[in-house]
Amino acid sequence: MSNSDNVLEKQKKIPLNQLTLGMYVLSIFTKNKDVNIKSEGYILKESSIEQLKKSHVTYVIIDPSKTKKNDTTKDSEIATAEKSSIPEPKDLTTSLDKEIKTANKLYNNAKALQEKILQDITLNKIIDTNAVQESTDAIVDSIFRNPDALLCMTRLRMKDDYLVEHSLNVSILMTIFCKHLNIERKVMEQLALGAFLHDIGKVLIPDHILHKPSKLTSDEYEIMKTHVILGVEALKETPHVSNIVMSVVKEHHERIDGKGYPNQLEAKDISLYGRMIAIVDSYDAMTAERVYKAGMHPIRAFKILMSESPNSYDKALVEQFIQCLGLYPIGTLVKLNSGKVGLISRLNKNKPLNPFVRVFYNTRLNQVITMEELDLSKPKYNDQIASCIKPDEFNLDLLKFFKNAFID
Repeated sequence: MSNSDNVLEKQKKIPLNQLTLGMYVLSIFTKNKDVNIKSEGYILKESSIEQLKKSHVTYVIIDPSKTKKNDTTKDSEIATAEKSSIPEPKDLTTSLDKEIKTANKLYNNAKALQEKILQDITLNKIIDTNAVQESTDAIVDSIFRNPDALLCMTRLRMKDDYLVEHSLNVSILMTIFCKHLNIERKVMEQLALGAFLHDIGKVLIPDHILHKPSKLTSDEYEIMKTHVILGVEALKETPHVSNIVMSVVKEHHERIDGKGYPNQLEAKDISLYGRMIAIVDSYDAMTAERVYKAGMHPIRAFKILMSESPNSYDKALVEQFIQCLGLYPIGTLVKLNSGKVGLISRLNKNKPLNPFVRVFYNTRLNQVITMEELDLSKPKYNDQIASCIKPDEFNLDLLKFFKNAFID
């Protein structure tokens, strides 16, 4: 038997509707063209099959000799198969303009759900984790299609909605961070859920402390710190909460040098997930607009995270987080040397200082201009970012311009 015959024996072409969990996929095909994937691997989740359907895959080539029986594909196998699991097909990626409308709906629905959860906690009701998981899974789906869409949404802050938006934004940022670190989807979904719930204990903190428009006293700060334990206790009463979710809630204020709370854990005792949530939570808190505190620009927040590493934060992870978001995160409002104002719409991985900017206003003319996307890496534009700015510096209605730029 020739080598080519041996290869053919190890390959079998099947229609997509015959693909099942545990099968080892070699290649996939769509109605229009072959779709090459960089690394073959096992189908470990039903969601992978669903995503292949959505991308119009008609049939796949599998290696029958490597098929695992469904009843032996345990969680432990999924955890150890991270590097060999089938990647998301490239043709699933959608444009920012297309995904942003879906992201806008997901964001608003998740905000409403977060408000309900906080209300339920104050009424001593059990949290509906199924509804939360469904919402955070949809967020993960959107981020796999195009992470920039939901990242844009995190940059639109409402001063009066900090508690609700903060937890949602941390969930989004945590998911994007997971994707950057190639954390497997199963774990990513649990981390998104944990991040969404990480601050639920705050709703049980007295309002005069939670919403105090000035610095807390030492006694008030001690009360504020109890929100972690209160959140953990609330989740203990909730069925089907994983250890990963609990780790995120328990450890989001722990610090590498042991000076965090509530358990003063040191580096060796803080999980990877605890180290990640500490960075993401702190970044979002620093960049958030609040009634009593203006949010800082992302670059300044990055500098603070780096300056407090490795004492408070895992330095390697901070560096990865900055690389993940880029020096100018998507949705950041910037002014160019030309006087034009716009939103960062795409990153340029090869030239991080020269992203894509969707301009809509000219500060020299003090007027709205025709919307245009500029690739600052192209010499023809001869323009660069002068500074990050805030909407109120030019009396701009950022929500209005964002809607015009991306959603309408």
